[in-house]
Amino acid sequence: MTKELTLSCFLLFISLQVSGYQKVPSEKTLPNIILINVDDMGWRDTGFMGSEFYETPNLDLLASKGMIFNQAYAAAANCAPSRACMMSGENTPRHGVYTVANSDRGKTENRKLVPVVNNETIADHHLLFSELLQQNGYATCHAGKWHISKDPLSRGFDVNIGGSDAGNPGSYYPPYRNVPSIQSTSDEYLTDLVMDKTLDFIAGNQKQPFFLNYSPYAVHTPIQPVTGLLNKYLGKSPSNEQDNAEYATMVENLDRNIGRLIDLLHEKQLFENTFIFFITDNGGLFKVTKQRPLRAGKGAYYEGGIRVPSFAVWPGRINPRQVSEVPITNLDIFPTLMELTGITKPESKNLDGLSLLSLLTENQHLPERPLFWHFPVYLEGGNEESQDPVFRTRPGSAVRYGDWKLIHYFENNDLELYNLKEDVSESNNLVYEKPEKAKELLTLMENLQDNTNAPIPKTLNPDFKAK
Repeated sequence: MTKELTLSCFLLFISLQVSGYQKVPSEKTLPNIILINVDDMGWRDTGFMGSEFYETPNLDLLASKGMIFNQAYAAAANCAPSRACMMSGENTPRHGVYTVANSDRGKTENRKLVPVVNNETIADHHLLFSELLQQNGYATCHAGKWHISKDPLSRGFDVNIGGSDAGNPGSYYPPYRNVPSIQSTSDEYLTDLVMDKTLDFIAGNQKQPFFLNYSPYAVHTPIQPVTGLLNKYLGKSPSNEQDNAEYATMVENLDRNIGRLIDLLHEKQLFENTFIFFITDNGGLFKVTKQRPLRAGKGAYYEGGIRVPSFAVWPGRINPRQVSEVPITNLDIFPTLMELTGITKPESKNLDGLSLLSLLTENQHLPERPLFWHFPVYLEGGNEESQDPVFRTRPGSAVRYGDWKLIHYFENNDLELYNLKEDVSESNNLVYEKPEKAKELLTLMENLQDNTNAPIPKTLNPDFKAK
């Protein structure tokens, strides 16, 4: 290389640095990315989060190699909206996916308001991070439950293992009624088959970085036990109100398959260059599993419905054995992946989360920010710990800021205010004792509603029957 060419390259490098230009790293330096998004596993359903009934040795070991988030949240309390938020980086009002299926859930005579119409799938113009990763050199694979469009192959994935718009498999034993793209001629448990095919993808993709969206249908209903594990849990003593033996076999099976995945990464010498983020899409189903001391479960906007287990691992970049009390949300995954890959999102793209990279790799504080949930629809299936025995959630919004959380229900303008540091079980409504704090959070909530163009249902339902 001539001196003149060397000088030209040097000057070009300097000019790029001065201008702030950031080049996407070469394929050799890009990390592999694995997002593990488990279905309906609650905050307390793993050993690393404190369960003494469910057994998750592989997840516990993996979590110890990075940072555990003790205050991680899903952006919605049930499956489809949470997944739409995570993949798009946009909160529910921006894409209009609020629930599964229709928004007028439950009996019409119990609904005081006409709910906002629900989008059952996310529209194509909402860019997903899978699409950006695919466009920037990643081999991409979706494995398991998709639920936010008809086909993940049209939303940034090269390979689809069992994903569709179905929210559950119908059966974990063949024939898998809602999983048309894969079937087994043996009696293979669905999650085992999904992992078999996932391992084939990884083994066959070692020449370029890969992104794996591993989202097994487990541990969503139907609760169908792994028969070989059942006796073990039938004879085990309950702990902290967790005692469902059939569900416990599903948790252990999930954990075993994740162990298979990590073993292959080590075998292929891929683990050291792989960023792994584990999270679940919402809280545990209350009739199946309890999350003490959290209140309620899936579908509710109390902590049991939205607080979830989560951790991140990236060998050599994230120090092991860390536990963070910083509140995070699955909306943060999109900007985190953009920063760690160096990929620039389009300027027109809305992102409602923050990159966690500085927290993960440098233990820097994130700026304090509110977390916001909006649910202008109805969801039946109430219980003794939801707002009422009829609905898990009625139309409303919630906001967390610092240690404080406010829930606003639209039907009667009811407010609930909780200090989560002192009352994580949300048993003491402080709205009358702390009216100024309630007013502060309500103003913040209204600003977030305005910022996201959140629709507020106001039309009265003529079929409503007051009780």
